[in-house]
Amino acid sequence: MGLADLHLHTIYSYDGTATVPAVLRRAHEIGLNVIAITDHDEIAGALEAVKLASHYGVEVIPGSEITTAEGDLLALFIHEKIKPGLSLIETLLRIQDQGGVAIAAHPMAGGMGMKSLTPASILKALKHPLAARTLLGIETYNGTAIDRISNHATNIFAKGLNIAHTGNSDAHVIDTIGFGATEFPGSTAADLLQALHERTTRVRKLNEWSAIRVVSSWGFRYIESTFARLTTVRV
Repeated sequence: MGLADLHLHTIYSYDGTATVPAVLRRAHEIGLNVIAITDHDEIAGALEAVKLASHYGVEVIPGSEITTAEGDLLALFIHEKIKPGLSLIETLLRIQDQGGVAIAAHPMAGGMGMKSLTPASILKALKHPLAARTLLGIETYNGTAIDRISNHATNIFAKGLNIAHTGNSDAHVIDTIGFGATEFPGSTAADLLQALHERTTRVRKLNEWSAIRVVSSWGFRYIESTFARLTTVRV
């Protein structure tokens, strides 16, 4: 079985704290086969990671966490930025135009400025004949969610859906990469994509910190990474 973390942030996110090489190194160290770099409304970090991935022994899916009008959405296998603020369905169609797929990020979660999709928005998208082809997964476990109840609520909600379940870390600091992960048959990004289509993914919980520890770790790393963040060029 392969292991993937499909929700990772770097210093290309306004709230990220780790450089791209540091994320790749850590992912390899903990045994991840595949990762997706999903910076907020940004693609530059993901494209940098794709170029460097072979040096670190981990496969990278280029992606982005897109701020739709209805909440956050993980776009995978895309290569160009997608405009934030569009409706969920319009965003899904634009992801589809790039040959990408999508996962609903931390549905129903609140706190720390999180913008999450509601069950109603997800159901509406899954009933759309074109958008449903792109929305393949739902993040039923977010390893660093401050709102822990949302993980349980999402898991219950997703059991009634014909959609793949994923576990991800949503790591904004290097220490929490892999806290949530997705198991899939095979070991490559192509295998993962097939598993999402066939709904054969499984959630794995590798670690969990208290909300206080998650926030305090982020605060320390945010200060520590100040120079790197300020000197990062965003296109």
